[in-house]
Amino acid sequence: MAPGAANNFAQFMVVGPTCFFLGILFAQLPYDYNVLWTTPTDVASYFDILESHIKFLYASPPIVSRILNLAIGTGILGFLIKLFKPNQANMLFDGASLVLYMAGITVYLTNIVKGFRVVTAGIYGDLDKASPGEVTEEDQGDYISREDTLRVFAASNTILALVLVGVLVLQAGQWYAKRAEEKEIQEIERLAEEKKVAGKKKL
Repeated sequence: MAPGAANNFAQFMVVGPTCFFLGILFAQLPYDYNVLWTTPTDVASYFDILESHIKFLYASPPIVSRILNLAIGTGILGFLIKLFKPNQANMLFDGASLVLYMAGITVYLTNIVKGFRVVTAGIYGDLDKASPGEVTEEDQGDYISREDTLRVFAASNTILALVLVGVLVLQAGQWYAKRAEEKEIQEIERLAEEKKVAGKKKL
């Protein structure tokens, strides 16, 4: 496979999972909107809806989490391929994209996954309600009220979406810069060829 084709395929491996995760987060928006962005009259019912939705997602079959992990790994593999023997453009755009991507993974692991566990356990700061083995020692002290927990969960989804949009913007910027560079090279080659032809005619 040619280097250019390999780089394009690697970019697809980055953009594909990023768009996949953005689609999941967009599906979350109807649940998060009335909890985080507006204050409806009956806000308690929206907290109940979001809580039920989170519990339903947490109870998903194991294959769902495996697909998510596979998508995350595909994105990381794409970055590793792109950053293998990198040029200056790769270091700038892909390096920054990888930083954002890893920041997104950190938000997912520290806020969203923990939010799933807290909401499903239903403890919300009251560790006495936790089932045996549900909460580890390192988790103690990290729990807050029900409303704040659900707001943090919704805010984490928004933060993760913004981070992933940043990845797409950087990848689009890299594509645009590459296209502009290719056009500039073609123009230089065209002018050089014209000068060469003009020189032969003079002879």
